Amino acid sequence: MSQWLVAIVGRPNVGKSTLFNRMMGSRKAIVHNVPGVTRDRHYGDAEWAGKRFTLIDTGGYVPESQSVIENAVKEQAQIAIDEADVVLFVVDGTAGCLPTDFELAGILRKAGKKVILVVNKLDNTQRESLAGEFFELGLGDPLPVSALLGLRTGDLLDYITKDFQPSGVEPADSRLQIAVLGRPNVGKSSFVNALLQEKRNIVTDIPGTTRDPVDATLKYHGEEIVLIDTAGLRRRSKIKESVEFYSTVRTIKSLERCGVAVILLDAQEGLQHQDLRIIDLAMQRHRAAVLAVNKWDLIEKDDQTAKMLEKALLERLRVYDFLPIIFISALSGQRVHKTLELVKEVDGEQNKRVNTGQLNELLGRDIRNVPPKSRSGKELRINYITQVKVRPPVFSFFCNEPKLVEENYKRYLENCLRNHFVFRGVPLVLGFKQK
Repeated sequence: MSQWLVAIVGRPNVGKSTLFNRMMGSRKAIVHNVPGVTRDRHYGDAEWAGKRFTLIDTGGYVPESQSVIENAVKEQAQIAIDEADVVLFVVDGTAGCLPTDFELAGILRKAGKKVILVVNKLDNTQRESLAGEFFELGLGDPLPVSALLGLRTGDLLDYITKDFQPSGVEPADSRLQIAVLGRPNVGKSSFVNALLQEKRNIVTDIPGTTRDPVDATLKYHGEEIVLIDTAGLRRRSKIKESVEFYSTVRTIKSLERCGVAVILLDAQEGLQHQDLRIIDLAMQRHRAAVLAVNKWDLIEKDDQTAKMLEKALLERLRVYDFLPIIFISALSGQRVHKTLELVKEVDGEQNKRVNTGQLNELLGRDIRNVPPKSRSGKELRINYITQVKVRPPVFSFFCNEPKLVEENYKRYLENCLRNHFVFRGVPLVLGFKQK
């Protein structure tokens, strides 16, 4: 299911980050919190009343500023507005309507997005009457809150999520959906075009030509597959952080829609920090993935080059070394369709269900060979194992003291599962429950 994106915007010092932290702490809503890819930027995955959404904290928006830093913040805030499903426009209730608020309100009206006007810093009921002044902004009813004290933030979350679908609802479209991800200029559009054998998407050597994701339908042995081509950035920018910010926002949205991700790497540049960030985002969202090393035609090589590079990549991937790697050239079409075969194989892996008897026999033997250790000195016993879900595969381990299971032992159990049942390209979810 596609996850909703909620952006917090406003001028400086109105309490945006305080509101972000308050909302992310509500009902222990944090799934994970990725530190900002840009200056003072944060993403968070939240859940409220069974409904998931991604929250983006942006910097203070100053429309007419000439400052390089403030222009960078403004550009990133504009990207967040463009990409968001819901925009929280935060104003300072104690300061009243300022010219900057009117300017930003005009920008938001033109964006055509759902905007919720949040009047912050109203720390008591006597101050709530101050919210009435903000009707002048023409953005509907202002909602008074105190992010610092948490007053009415539950009402705000109810209002934000009222049109969201509950998590876990199966998508209406049952076709396999493949998101093509990667840094700007790694050849995403060229890859999609090579699969479709037509110039469906614009391809240039300028990073960030793709403005919006373009879904294309591919016929594969009588089956329809949806390809989601994703953008590196909306427009050319001199600010590197804004490029990465846009790329990450688009990646988050595309990952929520896809069944399998094809993550493109540049053979000439190797595995970059931003590549690892994209892989990490995919794994955090439990999306199966394939790594396609593009521009292979530009590499001088012999019969050992691919093996050596694959070994180097797997060493850098570390805990994600279960991801399959394929070397391709989107320009020449080399192994492009083999990538699709690999995607289908990986999709089959995430649908795999392991028999409970076989699971307990094989992993029970592994546990006896390497029993868990506890720093508290208390004996930890794992009594029973069962698979409870597919896409992604979820395994429940019933034991006497779930809190005593250490991270390195969880990693050992995951490796045992992969040794016995493979799950190539598929992240596994291990849960520990008391029996």
